[in-house]
Amino acid sequence: MLATDVMRTSFATIKPNAPLLDAVHLLLETSQRGLPVIDDDGSLVGIISEGDFLHRQELGVTGPAGFLLEWLLGRAEGQHMHEQTQALQVDAVMTRDPVRVDETATVDDIVTRMDAHQISQVLVVRDGKPIGIVGRTQLLVALERCLCRHD
Repeated sequence: MLATDVMRTSFATIKPNAPLLDAVHLLLETSQRGLPVIDDDGSLVGIISEGDFLHRQELGVTGPAGFLLEWLLGRAEGQHMHEQTQALQVDAVMTRDPVRVDETATVDDIVTRMDAHQISQVLVVRDGKPIGIVGRTQLLVALERCLCRHD
């Protein structure tokens, strides 16, 4: 079974210069674990995932896990830090060079990459542009289809 057989083809993307809070809203609205970050040509330049909001030293964030989310959502003390965080863009925290596969990757290849990088989804690309996402949910759906065929 190939990536194209199991990938999710409908997904949201975001631009690197989008406000960070827009990424939070989009993740929540779409129930995606991560958003491919694309440039104006549609080429993949990164990914911003749930985990990118929790622990990022380059932001100068110190404090308990999840504190950045509190700042972003306006619930934490410290107006100055809140304003600084509000001004951040996606490219400040996105993961550059995300794990990806091409459309001919097998499910075994995908699971191996997910395990090796301890991630829950892999981007599927064609000519440098995202065409799909394979996450744990898509793999479970594929497994269910296989098991049902054998009944």
